[in-house]
Amino acid sequence: MAKSARKKKPRSGEPDDSPGLAVRRVAADIVEGVLNRRRALDEMLEGSDARAATAALAALADRDRGLARAIVAVVLRRLGTLRYLLGSFLEEGLPAQAPRVETALLIGAAQILFLEVPDHAAVDLAVRLAREDRMAKHFAGLINAVLRRITREGKERIAALDAPVLDTPPWLMARWIKTYGEATAHAIAAANGREPALDLTVKSDAEAWAAKLDGRVLPTGSVRTIVHGAVTALPGFDEGAWWVQDAAASIPARLLGNVAGLRVADLCAAPGGKTAQLIVAGAKVTAVDRAPGRLKRLQDNLTRLSLDAELVCADVAVWTPDQTFDAVLLDAPCTSTGTIRRHPDVPWLKRSADIASLAAAQRRLLDHAITLTKPGGILVYCTCSLEPEEGTDIVADLLAREQSVRRVPIAAAEVFGEADFINADGDLRTLPYYFTAADSRFAGGDGFYAARLEKR
Repeated sequence: MAKSARKKKPRSGEPDDSPGLAVRRVAADIVEGVLNRRRALDEMLEGSDARAATAALAALADRDRGLARAIVAVVLRRLGTLRYLLGSFLEEGLPAQAPRVETALLIGAAQILFLEVPDHAAVDLAVRLAREDRMAKHFAGLINAVLRRITREGKERIAALDAPVLDTPPWLMARWIKTYGEATAHAIAAANGREPALDLTVKSDAEAWAAKLDGRVLPTGSVRTIVHGAVTALPGFDEGAWWVQDAAASIPARLLGNVAGLRVADLCAAPGGKTAQLIVAGAKVTAVDRAPGRLKRLQDNLTRLSLDAELVCADVAVWTPDQTFDAVLLDAPCTSTGTIRRHPDVPWLKRSADIASLAAAQRRLLDHAITLTKPGGILVYCTCSLEPEEGTDIVADLLAREQSVRRVPIAAAEVFGEADFINADGDLRTLPYYFTAADSRFAGGDGFYAARLEKR
């Protein structure tokens, strides 16, 4: 009887088609794209650049694609802890000439410590991943030894660490402590370390959709659910019954009040969650964004939802329409430090210097947004940043030098009775650990700032 053919083990540096290796290869390319080439995670996961990991990710089966995304998210969300732990096992540090060594170690350790992957598979596939790389293959033995130690000692070691602090860049943690105090800063960092649930804004009948999606209705009216597969496969997606939007992100559009029949400008509008809210509320919406690709995504989202708006591709800072608007919503580009729960690449891509440059742009955008608002009209300025330079400082500066606008304080009743959502000036300020729940999987929300202004 003939013996079954054994799969030949690839030589060092040769392609390896071992089961599961394609997933780790894609995850490694995405991690390195973020950490080494400073590319946004969303761009790596959803972009159209075939040279990136996007094409390889799309080629994976649904289950493997989900695993690749999970590995990347855990590596970025727990990067500080993972690097600290690996450093304690590496007496001579990481080889500078072989960046894939660190990547293989990070991916292997993340699976051993935080994902339901058998230890032997995590170790073996990390070693195989390194062997594919011309420089990293020389360190395959080191990777094997370190990861085996992590299987034995890793969980006990990280249990003694202050993970929220380690997983937040020091410059960012120092800012939060200065702005919010040490306890609140730590609570923010801890919330960022938890995988978020999925929030959906529904067109109608939130309770019915919560039942269909095995979720729950939040005070905002959002449906929050736990999803492990593709969002596009959920009930209601094809029918356009809902769209993905964090519960906190749904609040600013509500601050415009009753917009039925009003002309409303949604500035920096993509990907369109707030645009959809305003349309469903009865507004005649003009959505403006400067990026053609982002505007196309907005149009695709509105098409799926069977909603319609006037779309304008223009630089909001200089756009001059024929008429002013009854209401204007400006969701200004920012450092996005309030969205780290959902975008774990943010703390590793942003720098302290980014805040000043973005704040300058936000001032220009807000100044121009005032000119687009008719007398007596309402303007809501918002950002998903936790930094005062992008929120309270922007509005304080405006009010100090511009007499044509006044602040319209937000009442607790407008934010579901949550007085903690309102700061001392009467502006909205949510933090990532808000929206508490007995089940921690359903807790948390984006950090948002919003101020409501009236043009005199």
